[in-house]
Amino acid sequence: MGLTVRKIEANGVVGAGGAGFPTHVKMQGRAEYLILNAAECEPLLHKDKELLHHHADRIIAGMQACAALTGATKCVIGIKDKYTEIIAELESIAPPGFEVKRLRDTYPAGDEFILVYDVTGRVIPPGGLPLHVGCIVTNVETILNVASGKPVTRKYLTVAGAVAEPVTLGVPVGITVGECIAAAGGALPPKYAILLGGVMMGRLADGPDTPVTKTTGGIYVLPDDHPLVRRYRHDYRTINRIGRSACDQCSFCTEMCPRYLLGHPIEPHKAMRALGFTMEKASLIVGTTFCCECNICTMIACPEDLDPKNVCVQDKAVVREQGLKWDPAGREIKPHAMYDARRTPIKRLITKLGLQGYANKGALRPAEVETGRVRLPLKQHAGAPCVPKVSVGDRVRRGDIVAAPPDGQLGALIHASISGTVTAVNSIIEISA
Repeated sequence: MGLTVRKIEANGVVGAGGAGFPTHVKMQGRAEYLILNAAECEPLLHKDKELLHHHADRIIAGMQACAALTGATKCVIGIKDKYTEIIAELESIAPPGFEVKRLRDTYPAGDEFILVYDVTGRVIPPGGLPLHVGCIVTNVETILNVASGKPVTRKYLTVAGAVAEPVTLGVPVGITVGECIAAAGGALPPKYAILLGGVMMGRLADGPDTPVTKTTGGIYVLPDDHPLVRRYRHDYRTINRIGRSACDQCSFCTEMCPRYLLGHPIEPHKAMRALGFTMEKASLIVGTTFCCECNICTMIACPEDLDPKNVCVQDKAVVREQGLKWDPAGREIKPHAMYDARRTPIKRLITKLGLQGYANKGALRPAEVETGRVRLPLKQHAGAPCVPKVSVGDRVRRGDIVAAPPDGQLGALIHASISGTVTAVNSIIEISA
């Protein structure tokens, strides 16, 4: 393939699973393991599984190229054990040095800390990276984008929930979520809300005109009065007021926390305790610092229907502002004895979240959805927002660079996803065909 870090950078590849970390930076590391994260543990999503089903040869070729680039000698595809047909396909074409690792159908199996431990038995240190234990973890679509050798102009995503036809689509980056919903046959409820990314770690869209970015992996349509929608609309003031009055310190939020079960110093019940008593430093540091915001504590563990996750989110900001640090001296990091027993099955999660009435399917539609206009946010990745390289009235072709990171700062190039004329340049670059 002749893959180079510079080529990955020129194509604007970022982590497509949600974080959006620039892939050219990640591929400068040296590692023993290259792990493909195909766990896809957010309920009702099928994008990664579908890409492996339809493009396994290209994805494996991309992994081989990345392994050569990073010096990785072991390539592992982590995928849920329920996908038996896809596992058989992968094992039939996997070259020497490749392993297909069967994962339990639990949440959050796709968290890279959990995935690295399940694959290698190594625990990433608190606040660390997979590279600290000899691993590089990358998303299925990310590797497919690397393998394509072309600028990232297309995004794959699953449209799920209350739509006529749950489906996985290939769409131009910058298309609206409303157009994606229309391509899935439209929303079924007359009044609905849209969750982006996932029901556990996603966010509410501002509306159907919200643009799809390089990291949008899922679009959920839910009735406007669905309990999940109501929960995502809670503000911090409400969360704190109810938390102070109702938390009984049962510590279930901590006992179910995936990072706590890995041995990390994270205890959400102490963050809840601080709400009712004092913002004591030890509770802030241990209670919140290493929260990965997986939402198990809020959506599954808490019997009082409180929101420890968002308490942790706001407290992490306080920890940063005050410059508080966790002292690792004398602390051994090792998994809890109940690590395997306290995994949350996806079927249980779907029922608890009130999603059991929606079809859990999303076959990939081969033809890309077309649009006459795209809106490309300048911030689609970890790092600094890009700087526009085009002006209103410029003609661009699909694949042309339209924005680039500021000199010397972390970021990724943004390319035109359709051919046309630049019709607006602000925090978003708009192109009309």
